[in-house]
Amino acid sequence: MRHARAYGFAGLAVLAIAAAAAIAQTTVTPVPEAAPVQAVPLDASIVADLAKAKPGDAKAGAAKAAACTACHGLDGNAIDPALYPRIAGQSERYVSRQLALFKSGERVNAIMQPFAVALSAQDMRDIGAYYATQKSGAGIADDSVIAAGPNKGMKFYEVGQKLYRSGDTSRGIPACMACHGPAGTGNPGPAYPHVGGQQAWYTARRLEEYRTGTTNERDAALFHIMSSVAKPLTDEEIQSLSSYMQGLHARGEQG
Repeated sequence: MRHARAYGFAGLAVLAIAAAAAIAQTTVTPVPEAAPVQAVPLDASIVADLAKAKPGDAKAGAAKAAACTACHGLDGNAIDPALYPRIAGQSERYVSRQLALFKSGERVNAIMQPFAVALSAQDMRDIGAYYATQKSGAGIADDSVIAAGPNKGMKFYEVGQKLYRSGDTSRGIPACMACHGPAGTGNPGPAYPHVGGQQAWYTARRLEEYRTGTTNERDAALFHIMSSVAKPLTDEEIQSLSSYMQGLHARGEQG
């Protein structure tokens, strides 16, 4: 299959932000199914404890992240992209909060919970600080032509590209780049996550979880933001958005 490059130009989004241009690399990526997991008792105090810890120390976090490297790699770009998500380039605040959610049982994952349960709030912030210093790579997005349906004739990633850049006002869907930035690097204020270059199977799974609207999070405000965005999305749109973001990275960077 030939490869194409789709350039994302900085422009006005929902929050009228201006940023550097982005580029999405293209081709096909399969989406494996998520494994079933077992819930554990909830303990919301674990998430609250993050605020009591000191700002993360990236040097200390590098040592504490040793167990993470078996799946996520030394730099957070995943040992096997078909099995593990990228965490390189995520903010300290986002990584530490997700680790706390795994430990508390508010986010359910049978692989992550045993690792997270051994971490203190300071460990989580240090690990988050370390991965925040790492540079995320990028994959490639699907540029095959859609053969049937409402988007017939479009390249597969173009459906997601349109939603990412412009949203769909008729359905109340904001542009993804308003929160996640033109290159998918996230915005620092509310710590929206880095989504550029993320494995398509992982993004699709998360969007499907948001679309169902069911969560164990005690403070579910951020979850509900994404749930409202994902609810109107079709299966094709979720897969296309995930593919587009997999290839998304800042202009000049190579995945």
